[in-house]
Amino acid sequence: MSANRSINFLRGWISHDLLPRQQIIKATTELLKPELREYDDDVENHHPLVYGADSGSLWVREEICKFTNDAFKLEADNLTKSKPEYINLTSGASYGMLNLLLQTTLPHTGYTRQAFVISPTYFLINDAFIDAGFRNKITAIREKDDGIDLDTLQKHLEYYEKLDKERDHSQDSQLVNSPNKRSKKLYRFVIYLIPTYSNPSGKTYSLSSRNKLIELARKHDMLIITDDVYDMLSYDQPATETPRPTLRFTHLDRATLSDVDKSYGNTIVNTTFSKMIAPGLRFGYQETVNSNLATQLSQGGANASGGTPSQLNSMIVGTMLRNGDCAKIIRQTREALGARCEVLYDSIKKYLPQRTEYELQTGGYFSWCTLPEGFDSGEICETLKRKYNVMIPDGSRFEVVDNPMQWKKRSVRLSVSYLSSEDIEKAVELWGQVCRQYAKEHHLEF
Repeated sequence: MSANRSINFLRGWISHDLLPRQQIIKATTELLKPELREYDDDVENHHPLVYGADSGSLWVREEICKFTNDAFKLEADNLTKSKPEYINLTSGASYGMLNLLLQTTLPHTGYTRQAFVISPTYFLINDAFIDAGFRNKITAIREKDDGIDLDTLQKHLEYYEKLDKERDHSQDSQLVNSPNKRSKKLYRFVIYLIPTYSNPSGKTYSLSSRNKLIELARKHDMLIITDDVYDMLSYDQPATETPRPTLRFTHLDRATLSDVDKSYGNTIVNTTFSKMIAPGLRFGYQETVNSNLATQLSQGGANASGGTPSQLNSMIVGTMLRNGDCAKIIRQTREALGARCEVLYDSIKKYLPQRTEYELQTGGYFSWCTLPEGFDSGEICETLKRKYNVMIPDGSRFEVVDNPMQWKKRSVRLSVSYLSSEDIEKAVELWGQVCRQYAKEHHLEF
């Protein structure tokens, strides 16, 4: 390889050849070419180039509901299906995450006792929790094959409830409640997870595991934040058909509430169109069980001042949902990334040690690979970068802050979103060469 030629498995965005430039130009033209639109002076929508409604344009939220209800086959299910009043538009999942932590938790006084983050985790989520005041109040919960370690989570919940039993938090909420607005619903615990095609593991949690976690959340006043950014990107279903993802936590929560109108629920979908269309659009949404929590999320100081944070881009995406281009883009992305997953799987089986733990990636951007006992992924990745300019992030990047589980020792995260099939195979071949040399030096079976 050329000394300047690098292959980077860390990048978590779509390759340039898959970015839908023409479709975005088309949608922007459709949106802005008319001098007037029927909704320009509608208080629930507004002109694309002015401040938007706090929750985001109604017609865009309606298009999102049509899209998701079709994908999850919920159009006829009036109880469970998405409705526009359940949705708050955002500038993407990252900013959405910080907003919802600020609007639904209060760690500074101990009202929100503890945050739980699934490990291994999305490596940049730690900073959002720290910014929101959770430093030294975060506990890692290990991910399992079909969900998370619910037994350990329950023990922690019970422990922190007993620890805080004698403290009076009845006045705490006054610190974050505006005198002119409805009192906020604040949660005593919060948990963050990516339940479908998880980042970094690629795992998808079962319906049984999801329902058990919801039951636990209701019992302990815990908010479940699900980062549902990959669930439309399935590769084990025909690319020519609309994917049918596993029901989201909010669907399941909504379907089993005893009083859906009065409740705030215990789940929030925090998602984005960055993975499905283009990250530069910076547009996403949050969905809750009903309008109560969605409205609360839209009433923060920033939204009240400037309206929805992505007014123009939300309408560009809304136009792409309406004209069918969004669905076409997703099909093309699924087809391209699915092919890369096959190459990655075949290359790992061909070039890496025989007892390497790896399963075919069936959706999303990422997968998790674990070398056999005796191999040191951290050292191997350093050698691979230094010698061949191939960058593979070892497991140390995916620890929960202050809660190390030693993922660096044998594991790595791999991404198929940015690299071509040719680069993937070449990189894994070089990775295999380094592993073979390591095995020889340390007297390991290859």
